[in-house]
Amino acid sequence: MASRARVRAPELIGRGGWLNTGGTDLTLTDLRGRIVILDFWTFCCVNCLHVLDELRELEEKHRDTVVIVGVHSPKFVHEAEHQAVVDAVERYEVHHPVLDDPELATWKQYAVRAWPTLVVIDPEGYVVAQHAGEGHAHALETLVGQLEAEHAAKGTLRRGDGPYVPPEPVPTELRFPGKALLLPGGTFLVSDTTRHRLVELAADGESVVRRIGAGERGLTDGTGERARFSEPQGLALLPDGTVAVADTVNHALRRYDPATGEVTTLAGTGRQWWQGSPTEGPAREVDLSSPWDVAWFAGRLWIAMAGVHQLWTYDPETGTVRAAAGTTNEGLVDGPAEEAWFAQPSGLAATEDRLWIADSETSAVRYVERDGKGFTVRTAVGTGLFDFGHRDGAAVSALLQHPLGVTALPDGSVAISDTYNHALRRYDPASGEVSTLATDLREPSGAVLADGDIVVVESARHRLTRLRLPEEAVRVEAVAHRTQRAATDIAPGTLRLDVVFQAPEGQKLDTRYGPSTRLLVSSTPPELLAGGDGAGTDLNRELVLTEGVTEGVLHVSAMAASCDDTDPNSGSAAGANEYPACHVHQQDWGVPVRITEGGANRLPLVLAGMDD
Repeated sequence: MASRARVRAPELIGRGGWLNTGGTDLTLTDLRGRIVILDFWTFCCVNCLHVLDELRELEEKHRDTVVIVGVHSPKFVHEAEHQAVVDAVERYEVHHPVLDDPELATWKQYAVRAWPTLVVIDPEGYVVAQHAGEGHAHALETLVGQLEAEHAAKGTLRRGDGPYVPPEPVPTELRFPGKALLLPGGTFLVSDTTRHRLVELAADGESVVRRIGAGERGLTDGTGERARFSEPQGLALLPDGTVAVADTVNHALRRYDPATGEVTTLAGTGRQWWQGSPTEGPAREVDLSSPWDVAWFAGRLWIAMAGVHQLWTYDPETGTVRAAAGTTNEGLVDGPAEEAWFAQPSGLAATEDRLWIADSETSAVRYVERDGKGFTVRTAVGTGLFDFGHRDGAAVSALLQHPLGVTALPDGSVAISDTYNHALRRYDPASGEVSTLATDLREPSGAVLADGDIVVVESARHRLTRLRLPEEAVRVEAVAHRTQRAATDIAPGTLRLDVVFQAPEGQKLDTRYGPSTRLLVSSTPPELLAGGDGAGTDLNRELVLTEGVTEGVLHVSAMAASCDDTDPNSGSAAGANEYPACHVHQQDWGVPVRITEGGANRLPLVLAGMDD
């Protein structure tokens, strides 16, 4: 994508300081002569984690010309804690400098509106492109190549080692474990997520019995040190005694046989699912997207497909997978399974009649139950994407903060690994009450029952912690939060929404098989919009604001597919490609707005390119 404006990049500031630089504070002047890619991310966001993975190849290929700088911009209160950012940088193997910006200072300077957002700065210090959401790796590769050539010719490109300084490794048996499973023999199988392997621990929860996997990223079947995973998470026993593994970053479902030590692939291709891809079919031929947890329920293996805000199922009898609940829209909407909205479901627990779900981005606990011939989704605790905290009491007003795990308890209640509150909570369906069972648990991400106790995965303390199930709840001081982002002032009446998308150099929107763009608009509260909501294929729309409603959040989901610009009727070799490579770009925005006289009558959201 060519440079469209000479906009000087604002300085990088953040009260939390710099990570991965050996203690050095970086400035844009220090980076002059390099191509800088700012990655505005927050570690709760699965889309941000997808972008981290997309950037790895680019980062390695252009290590002597490109400096990626992560600008950590928190959504949740916990994410503003410096140690939590330090942990996340190690947990997700971020191998570039990171600016901890807990007050969103740099976010505001660059007018960022969504996680993730990428901003490209040329070697002379000017912003040349912005991309929101996922799927931009190919566009960035093209742009970097152009900038390298342009600035090498001008003499403004500086090659050499970047400012990244790796932290010292810390020796522990586990490193940011994700989930645990009690095996029939009384030992624990743990997903050792950051080390890309499984670990079997003895009944004491500490002594290592064996390690499964080579400990390096990869998608390789086999036994012992040959098998490879990539940030595995959820574990579930299958009826045949083997274990299903949610191999999250491989976008795959694996099977581990404790009897033989063999690891095989059950589902997934290793590629990430994108809009328009099949949602059912032979399990090894259908793409998945960041499966985070698994549980056996209603004769199927259910998969928390965090990357697309859905639940899928795997049928071992037929060897097939299918989307079972959720539309891929992010939010909290109950109803028939195929119409429900989820937001990064990350934990599952099954009882005979319900499948419990930790819906992390809505800080909610939800469940699936049979309803006649199908399934219905209901919410037990939680209100939406922007409200969270630590509040006990009636479920309708109780608050959680980004829970990652749920565990069914013998009395019919549910233990909640309330991750960002560092607590174990309990929801009792009989009374409709939420209570706190334990505090001072560092980022609990799952729990299992063992001999009347509950064994909690303390992810950020790299261990399993055994607790007695208390009969009385711990009393904590209630606290409530809302996601804090500055509201955009807009004028009453009609608002022009423009999603800016400029196809990367050498690509175009391919309309041979119909529209290649999609736009979905809704609002909180729904009364904010009197018109213009709903789905369509144009990336521009007139929104009608309801008179008398003064504030709210606009939810915008956009997708665009661009393909290599080739002409199949051309006689040239370059134009003879009948099946050009296509690339999907997509992003969801939640834009807080305040309706006021003198506000803007146009809202531009940049999916890719620059807003003129």
